[in-house]
Amino acid sequence: MEELAQLVKETDTQKTIFDNPLKPVQAYNLAKATGVEAIDRFQLILEIFARRATTKEAKLQIQLARLRYELTHAKEKVRLARMEEQPGFMGLGAYEVDVYYETVKRQIQTIREKLRKIRKKRVLHRQRRTELGFSSISLAGYTNAGKSSLFNALTEEEVPVDDALFTTLSTKTRLVEFSKKKFLLTDTVGFIDRLPLTLIEAFHSTLEETIYSDLILLVVDVSEPISTIEKKLSCCLETIERIGASGIPIITALNKIDLLTEKEIQQRLESLRQRAPNPVSMSALYKINFDLVKQKILKMLKNYVQASFSIPLTSESMSFISWLFNRADVHTTKYNGDFAHVIFEAIPWFAEKVKKRVEEEFNGKFMKAQIMKA
Repeated sequence: MEELAQLVKETDTQKTIFDNPLKPVQAYNLAKATGVEAIDRFQLILEIFARRATTKEAKLQIQLARLRYELTHAKEKVRLARMEEQPGFMGLGAYEVDVYYETVKRQIQTIREKLRKIRKKRVLHRQRRTELGFSSISLAGYTNAGKSSLFNALTEEEVPVDDALFTTLSTKTRLVEFSKKKFLLTDTVGFIDRLPLTLIEAFHSTLEETIYSDLILLVVDVSEPISTIEKKLSCCLETIERIGASGIPIITALNKIDLLTEKEIQQRLESLRQRAPNPVSMSALYKINFDLVKQKILKMLKNYVQASFSIPLTSESMSFISWLFNRADVHTTKYNGDFAHVIFEAIPWFAEKVKKRVEEEFNGKFMKAQIMKA
């Protein structure tokens, strides 16, 4: 403690950070000895999250995580605050323990209610996207692996990209198209090693976008040392399992190969072949091996069916065909007398939806669907 206090003084340190969890009494004693606030890894992550949050939902989720942390330490923190003011413990002495505890509980309840409403809206958005008939792909991976860069490259849009942790703290979903097949692509929050359970729960509504996807595109920064890559890959796979998405097919995008030699790329591929599900080396920045990534995606999401139908020509049926063009891969449309004949490809459940509309709304004829390979 004396050595630490001397080091803080010599380096003009403003805060000490510990990798392991700190109990309130430990943080109190450290602050007393050093004269500066002491925080642990969880509090550091929260501070970074707070600086990165831009959406209302992300900010509320961070507040919830912070308050839940406060709740578990509230009684001890108040007791210590009443003894003597120390950095990080100021402003609590006026509270009685029970009053402070109940105040935090009420704040938690208020935030949970706000998040419940946002989550309900998110569910409605997901249902709306599902009705469109597109398969969904979630970008996942360790923070700063290049997910947002890959998202930009695939969608040809610009979401914030930065060489820093947690640039993305909320999801973004866009429509992308490969080989005339459309998919919904979602950029999600980055994973981190030993992410506290409280944070996983707080960010559940963000992470659940991964749970409901048809494919996970797991982005890995392959330019790092192999031991670091293996550690982060294990962390990502464990997090995917913890959030209940382990049954979803995964493609591992080994990103940033532009920073490596051909020999280094091969070494990493060999090292990760047994650990990384369906690996493919690529570069989001320079779009290296992009066609290979798209081929892998099409192969994994190959459960398309080809179907055809005939319906009478009316203004309503023409609107229906126009609707189908925006949601499926329509191969041919032929008009014969008073009938329209359409051949299209779509995912199975959407083809069933089309069949129901053709038969019930237009009294048309739907032909038997055939499984197609991507």
